[in-house]
Amino acid sequence: MTDERIHLSRTVPSVYEKIAAFSTEVGQVARAAGVPATTAELVQLHASQLNGCAYCIRVHTKRLLTAGETAERLAMLPAWREAGIYDERERAALEVVEAITLIGDGGLTDREYRDVLDILSVDEYAAISWIGVAINAFNRVAIAGRYATGPHAAGR
Repeated sequence: MTDERIHLSRTVPSVYEKIAAFSTEVGQVARAAGVPATTAELVQLHASQLNGCAYCIRVHTKRLLTAGETAERLAMLPAWREAGIYDERERAALEVVEAITLIGDGGLTDREYRDVLDILSVDEYAAISWIGVAINAFNRVAIAGRYATGPHAAGR
């Protein structure tokens, strides 16, 4: 028996390819809805933090840094409600993705839902929700397979 876990994307690549295609479609929907790329990355990073997915945290942190995001905003993301450095649209998006990620807690209350829709359009809300669904799927694939994140995986 090996300590290495089954790598789902390599073991059954056809399913992983479909998840990747789904994610690409979600990205197109988000762009069409006007969701800024940095917001899409922030919500993916936050969902990955909530799920404890080191692999996806690394991926989305690198993407945000490449896009010019600041270290302060990345460091403050787990405390986004109190940080005071995210705009109202980012906060609404983070509220949505957090509710999707922690769906067992009941999702958005009716009040939170109305508040979010006072800020986000229906298309933005739908796009961010789909981003949440997609990143949660990727988090589960990476966590289940314990995708490598150590120094040996830095180039991945």
